[in-house]
Formats: sequence, C-alpha cells, structure tokens
Amino acid sequence: KLPSDFTVPKIRESFMKQFIDRQQQDTSCLLRRLPSASSSSCDHSKRSAIEENKYIDQKLRKSVFSIRARNLLEKETAINKILRACTRQRMLSGSFEGQPAKERSILSVQHHIRQERRSLRHGSNSQRISRGKSLETLTQDHSNTVRYRNAQREDSEIKMIQEKKEQAEMKRKVQEEELRENHPYFDKPLFIVGREHRFRNFCRVVVRARFNASKTDPVTGAVKNTKYHQLYDLLGLVTYLDWVMIIVTICSCISMMFESPFRRVMHAPTLQIAEYVFVIFMSIELNLKIMADGLFFTPTAVIRDFGGVMDIFIYLVSLIFLCWMPQNVPAKSGAQLLMVLRCLRPLRIFKLVPQMRKVVRELFSGFKEIFLVSILLLTLMLVFASFGVQLFAGKLAKCNDPHIISREDCHGIFRINVSVSKNLNLKLRPGEKKPGFWVPRVWANPRNFNFDNVGNAMLALFEVLSLKGWVEVRDVIIHRVGPIHGIYIHVFVFLGCMIGLTLFVGVVIANFNENKVLTLLTVDQRRWEDLKSRLKIAQPLHLPPRPDNDGFRAKMYDITQHPFFKRTIAVLVLAQSVLLSVKWDAADPVTVPLATMSVVFTFIFVLEVTMKIIAMSPSGFWQSRRNRYDLLVTSLGVIWVILHFALLNAYTYMMGACVIVFRFFSICGKHVTLKMLLLTVVVSMYKSFFIIVGMFLLLLCYAFAGVVLFGTVKYGENINRHANFSSAGKAITVLFRIVTGEDWNKIMHDCMVQPPFCTPDNSTYWKTDCGNYAGALMYFCSFYVIIAYIMLNLLVAIIVENFSLFYSTEEDQLLSYNDLRHFQIIWNMVDDKREGVIPTFRVKFLLRLLRGRLEVDLDKDKLLFKHMCYEMERLHNGGDVTFHDVLSMLSYRSVDIRKSLQLEELLAREQLEYTIEEEVAKQTIRMWLKKCLKRIRAKQQQSCSIIHSLRESQQQELSRFLNPPSIETTQPSEDMNAINQDNSAQPETSSQQQLLSPTLSDRGGYRQDSGDAGKPQRKFGQWRLPSAPKPISHSVSSVNLRFGGRSTMKSVACKMNPMSDAASCGSEVKKWWTRQLTVESDESGEDLLDI
Repeated sequence: KLPSDFTVPKIRESFMKQFIDRQQQDTSCLLRRLPSASSSSCDHSKRSAIEENKYIDQKLRKSVFSIRARNLLEKETAINKILRACTRQRMLSGSFEGQPAKERSILSVQHHIRQERRSLRHGSNSQRISRGKSLETLTQDHSNTVRYRNAQREDSEIKMIQEKKEQAEMKRKVQEEELRENHPYFDKPLFIVGREHRFRNFCRVVVRARFNASKTDPVTGAVKNTKYHQLYDLLGLVTYLDWVMIIVTICSCISMMFESPFRRVMHAPTLQIAEYVFVIFMSIELNLKIMADGLFFTPTAVIRDFGGVMDIFIYLVSLIFLCWMPQNVPAKSGAQLLMVLRCLRPLRIFKLVPQMRKVVRELFSGFKEIFLVSILLLTLMLVFASFGVQLFAGKLAKCNDPHIISREDCHGIFRINVSVSKNLNLKLRPGEKKPGFWVPRVWANPRNFNFDNVGNAMLALFEVLSLKGWVEVRDVIIHRVGPIHGIYIHVFVFLGCMIGLTLFVGVVIANFNENKVLTLLTVDQRRWEDLKSRLKIAQPLHLPPRPDNDGFRAKMYDITQHPFFKRTIAVLVLAQSVLLSVKWDAADPVTVPLATMSVVFTFIFVLEVTMKIIAMSPSGFWQSRRNRYDLLVTSLGVIWVILHFALLNAYTYMMGACVIVFRFFSICGKHVTLKMLLLTVVVSMYKSFFIIVGMFLLLLCYAFAGVVLFGTVKYGENINRHANFSSAGKAITVLFRIVTGEDWNKIMHDCMVQPPFCTPDNSTYWKTDCGNYAGALMYFCSFYVIIAYIMLNLLVAIIVENFSLFYSTEEDQLLSYNDLRHFQIIWNMVDDKREGVIPTFRVKFLLRLLRGRLEVDLDKDKLLFKHMCYEMERLHNGGDVTFHDVLSMLSYRSVDIRKSLQLEELLAREQLEYTIEEEVAKQTIRMWLKKCLKRIRAKQQQSCSIIHSLRESQQQELSRFLNPPSIETTQPSEDMNAINQDNSAQPETSSQQQLLSPTLSDRGGYRQDSGDAGKPQRKFGQWRLPSAPKPISHSVSSVNLRFGGRSTMKSVACKMNPMSDAASCGSEVKKWWTRQLTVESDESGEDLLDI
C-alpha cells in the first residue's frame, strides 16, 4: 500500500524532535565515553551504575556500552523514518498546514495520485540506485522503490481476488459438468425432460424473458439516453412472467377484499372466477418454471429456498380449496384453518419482487441473534410470572357484589341498578326504586388478566411489556393485595421494557444493518456510499439568470432575490397562518376582520408572484416547482377572494382556511434547514418503500385472516360498529389502530369471548358470535411483535440513518455542501434553458468555470480536462448529459477509487478510465497528425504557387530571349558584344541559380560567407538557397524567392512544361528541394518529440 493508505496522526515535529535530541545527547555521551572508559558519565544514574560495576572487566563494559549505543542509534533512525513517513503522507493527502489558505483542487490531487500509481506500476526499470548519487537522491529513489512495490502489491491483491472469483466460478462449472457426465439424470427436470430438449429451451426463453432496461445499442454497445429511464428500470425489475403473476396476485387480493362472513367465496360465482384465474395462472407459471429449471436436484430448482417452498404451499392450499369448496365451514375446524391459510396469498409478492425478497433475507438472515434475545425476554417473563403466581394467585379475585368481602358470603343474587342519561336527575316517588335487574353473585378475577397460573401470568406480563394497560394491573394489585406489591410491576417495567425490550429492538436493527452490504465496507467505502446517496437527491437550482441590462426587470430580480424580501414573505405566511387560531364561523362577527386580513395577505402574495414573473420571465418562473406551487396557491387565493365577496357563506370560509393551510406548506421550501428536513423525510420514504409495502402486505394477510376468525364476534368493550372484522376494509382500520398500540390487548380480549357470554353454533362459523381464544392469542401477539416491534423500528432506523447522513460533519464528507452548492450555481449559469440537461460541448465551459476544490487548472491538468470531457462524450454517444451525469463524473474523479470503491465497481471504473486514456491519446495523436497534414498542405500550396510563378517568369524571359522584337539592325557597340560573349559562355545551371538566389533587397536576406557556400542557410525560421553570382539580366535578377517552413516531396508534383530550355531548371529545383527535405525531416522529428 501507499503511505497515504494508512491512517497516521498529525504529530508535531517539534514534539518529536525533543525526544530525538535527548537520544542524540545520550548517544554522544556514550560514544565519548567508549574510548576513554573513565568514571564520568552524562547523568547520575549512569555514573552510579559504572561505580557499582567498576570491578567488571573493561572489555565487557565496552561491549555493553557499544550495544546500548547501537540500540539508541536504531531508535533514532526509526523515529526519523516515522517523521518522514508522516510528512510524506500529509503531502500525498493534500494536508498542507503551513501553506496558504487557498484550497487545492481535489480533482487535481486525485489525478496526480492515479498518474503516480500508473507510473510506479510501469516504471520498475527506472527505479535503480547508483553509488554516485547524493543522500537526498538515494532517499527519494528508495521511497519510489517502496511505493512501486506497494503499488505492485495492490495490483497483485486485486488480481488475486479476481483469480479466486474466476476459479470459484470455473470450479462450479467443472463440478456441474462432472455431474452431468457421471449422472445421466442430473439437471433433468422431473428426470424426464432432456437437458437440451426443445421444449425445455422454449420454457427457458419464456421464463427468463425480461425488458431490456439498459437500452444498449446493439452495434456500439453504448447506453442510450432515454427520457423515461426510471420507468424502463421498473419494467426491467423482474421478468415478464413474474410481472404477469404480480398482476394476477394483486387482482386476486382485490377480489378477496370483497369477501365477508355474509358474502363468501363458495356462494359468490363472481368471486370464484378470480379464484379459478389465480389457480390456472399459477399452474402455468409453476409448470413452465419446473420444466425450465427443475423441481428438485437441479442448479436452479424451483424448491431451493424458503421462497420456493412458500410458493408450492400457497399453490397447494389454493388448489385444495378450489377443488373442495366447502359449503359449510364449522368453527375451529380444518376447513376454517384451510381458509385461514388461503389468506397467505399476498405473501407471493415477497417471492416475486427481488427487493422485497432482499429485505426479508436481510431481516431474518441473523435470526439466531433475534432468537437468543427473545429467549432472554421469555426467561425474564417466566421468572416474573412464576414469582407473580406465588404472590397473587387467587388474591386478585373478588365478588361482583361490592357489599360482599369474603368468598364464603359470595352466593345468591343481588340487584344492580341501571342508570341512563335521561334519568340521572329523575326524582323518585316515596317507595319507588331506580330501574335495575337481579344478577347472581360471582367470585371472579379481573376481566383481562390474572395470576392464577403461569400461562395467564405470562400473558398479563406480555401486555405489560407493551406498556398498554400496565397502570390498571398495578392499581388492581395495590387495591386487592397491598401497596407494597406495586413494586413488582414497576421492577418488571424497568427491566422488561426499558432494558429488555430496548435490547430486543436494538438487536433487530443491528442485525438488519449488519446483514446489509454496507456492514462489510471500510470507512472510505461507506463515505463513498453516503456521497452517492446525497448526490441522488441533489437537484439543479432552476433559478433564471439576472437580466443583462440594468432596467426594470433587473431591479425586480434584485429585489425578489434579496434575503430580506424572502424573510418578509416567510413572516407574512406565518402571520396569515396565525389567523386560523380562531374558528372561522359565518355567524361569528370576529370572522369578518380575520377574513379581511386574509384577503389583504392574498393580494400581497399576488404582488409577490407578479414581481417574480416580471423578474424571471414567465418561462423562467415556471421552471421551478416551488414557483409553480406558489402560483397554484395564489390562484386558489384569488378564486377564494372572488367567491368570498360574492357568496359570503360557510363554504367560502372553509375554502379560505384550506388556502391558508396550503400556503403554510410553501414555507418549507423558503428555508434551507426546513428544506433539508423535508428532503430527509422524502428520501427516508423512498428508501423504506419496500419495507412499507411489506408491512402493508402483512397487514393485508392479517386482515383477511381476521375476517375469517373474528368476522361475526360479539360486540364488546372495544369491538363495536366502528372497530370490527366484518369486512377486510374495517379489519385494515382496526389493525392500523393496533399498529399504533391503541388498546390492542382489549381488542384481543374481546375476540376471546366464550360461552356463556356468547351464542355458539357448531354448524358454520358465520352463524356464531363467539370468539376463538387460541386463535386470538396467536393472531394478536404475533401481529404486534412483527409489526410494532420489528417493522416500525426498522423504519425508525432508516430515518435516523438518513438524518445522520444529511447532518454529518464536513470532515466526514468527500464533497461538502459548499462544493455541491457551487456546482449548482455553475450549472445554473450553463443550463440557460433550465431543463436539467446540456449539450456535451457545454461541459467544457462548465469545467472551466468551476472553482475551489472542483477546479481544473488547464495549465497543469490539461490531460485531466481532456479525460473528463471525453468521458461525458462517451456516456451518451455525444448526446445531451444530465445534471447527475456531470456530478457523478466529478465525484468519481474527486475520490481515491482504490480506497472508496468496492471491487466490482473499482474494476469497472478502472477499465473505463483506461479506455478513456487510450481514446484520448488516440485523439491527441490524430489531431496532431491533422495539424501536420494541414501544415504540409499549406507548404505544398505555397511551393506550387512559387514554382508556378517561377515557370511563368521563366517562360516570359525565354520568349523574350528567343523572339526579340523586330527593330532596325544597328551595329552593336563594343560593350554589348562583350556582354553577349559573357552570356554565351555562362552555363545553364548558373542561370537557374540566379533565378533562385536571394538578393540583399529581400527582407531577411543576408550575405553568405565563402566558407558556407553550398550549405542551406536559415534565418528567422526560414531556409534559403545558397547565394549565386550576380545575375546577367535585369529582369531575371529582380526575381526574389523565399521558401519557409516545412516541405514535402509532394511539391515535386508541380512540374514544369517540357521545354528544352527549362529542363535543367526542373532538375536543379528537385535537387535543391531534396536538400531542404533532409533538413526539414530532422526538424519534424524534433517537433514530434516536443509534442
């Protein structure tokens, strides 16, 4: 590992140096003492030790001192190494305490770390140490060698993990192949269908067909950018067959909600249709899956886990019930039990949806710990129940006649007076009694609990454990046994509820968290997962830019965006909400001024919306969801004002109150903290969506079973016309009430009613009004434990986790809120249409505008800039990129992927970055070649034009020379004859050199020394021909040619016309061009190295 991979505390060097100085002093003293062997020492302790051992041999004393000095030197060297390692780690991690306050770009730091790792990984040949190097160079080379070895070790560890994974998969395949070869019936569904049979292949295709959620391009393999990608992900969640079965199961559950004790499925043909459809579709599904994957003893058998067993069980129960369809179902019979088991049908959703199956697996994978804590609680309850039996058995009962105290006198009958609301103040005549009736005297326990045996005591303590009705139990014990015995209940509440139950809930939550993937992650990997969770909810600002001009709109924009304006609007919203502290009644005169004030507030809010529309323009105002909500509420307020002054009745007052309530919700988006709290709740609901769905499915199963068990139970203290199990809808409301813990134990005791307090009927369960004691006990206790103790606490754990995520300190975050806010502002500047997407070419402008920790310095990190731009281009094949696409790319570039990413994600990311580096390198070489080709083509055009002009001038001169104009013949003078003789004696090559030679009048021309004749000359980046003798003809000497830059052999393609007089000129130009190319090729090679 690299030094930055270890957590080393920041130790001050001054603190460590003092110990080094001491060791150096001790070492120097010892070294000075070694050759002399005198009795003096550095301190008193050493001197006393030497005096005590003065009779020891001098050689032995010298050896002792030498060993001690060597140890001190080794300690000094070790501490120096630790200090250097600490400093090196702080340098690598970017922690520069002594540097200026300017923040370093985390993108640049991580880019350099990755480049350094790659260079160390591929630079082993350069890590050599020579003798002639200095100490600093040796230390640097040694550290590079160590870091190279650490990088190699990291790569070897990752490769080892990959190899182990591949070996495990290969071993599994080899075992399957061996089983197929050695056992002919292996991987044969029902031992009949062949392995590669056509029918089995067809069943596999049907079973495994699913929607392609990724929408990859079949040609390029790139992911297409789709608008409805969330819908596509939902469709690709499960296979088509599972989607069909989910829909069929939901329809069957809806049909079961219409069942009741008075409308039964065996007597309703319409409900039987849904039953037949469910059984037929499930039969087809199971047959296809069995033929495709097998039932037993196959790698992907249907019955290979608890989910498969549950599927087969639900199917068999439904099939048996459909075939039997009993017309009479006696209470507490096998047919009623079959109907109760039929109510487990909604649990099929747990098996069909992978996410819900994952929740169940994470919850019950650590069932051992939950079971142990449950045993602990049951043991505690058993101890207190046994002790309670000894204390209160038979002591809580009393006679129903309040005048009888002893059990022996509790016999016979007595009169109970009846009082109703109409005769409370009724005056009785002399000798007249209140209405009443005679009842027998009974010696009985309290209605809902007793301690006569261990079972009843355990039930009473379980109710106390839920903190429901424990005060009643305590009061009865104090009243009938004594005040001192009230300590019993208080001690149990303290130990059982505040310690035992809290321990149970904590174990459930800890077990759920431990069985998730996040438990096995390191600290950096958890921080990366937290960062991804925060980035998912980050959204663009949707704030239009300020108008360019300084006119009226710009002033309105400045006013509406000022913090004082926002705070004023928030205060006005709160002031309008205060108006609802008094009931608005049309008959009350106080309501009129309150409504008038609300109308004034409404007009102020209309003014606010108008100012925002003017400042932002209608399109810019509509881009924000918060502005849309404000516009909707304001429009409702205007409609209310019109109706209020037109009608002025109770309905308008009610509408005004509703508008004020809707307006109050808008204040959540006007404050950062409130908005963060609202986002936390929303994210918590999103993360716990499948847990909530699972709770609803469990509640639905219990509701269906409650209709069968307690649908006709007699009304009691809590079972009444508002809360009963006569239908599935009412059962759901009762169970939701039990989830909150509202008198669940009293409802349970009402459902336990037995004769003689009810009328039994053994023919059918829907004709009796008695309850089911054992059924109610298991039903309500299991429901309360699963829902109240487990599922609700899981929701609380998820909400707490999200709050800890959003309110974590800045030190625990890879990207701070300031970084995200800065990115949102820059994105808002680039995304002028406020659509949340921008073209790919605008990413370059966005990256250049970033500052702070996300800044990309184009001077130092130009390669990183190219990598980031190409990654965005590659993402959607050059299409538009979203806000989260760019933010995700920046997050990956700002972390150390070797520390933060998990193995599969790390391998995929490294492969992506490696591909990006290759493509960027190819693009760079391609662009350089294009530039070279453009430059060469420009030189070709220039050379062609020069040679063309040369050819034209040569033709003109030759034509003048060969065809002189007709003039009168005169006798030439002696000077002219001499010139002609010299011209005839001049060779042809000289004329060509005269045409190509530069003159002193040419810009940049110069005289050439005689020693440099014949060599190519260069000045100001331009190559010149060697100088030639002075031209003969004035017209020829006036031709000045300049050849600059680089050339190619393709310029020779511009040939002259085949004229006898100009043939030598073409050969000379070609020779001169060859010499130019020899020089230019060297220069091109140097430029290539520079690039």
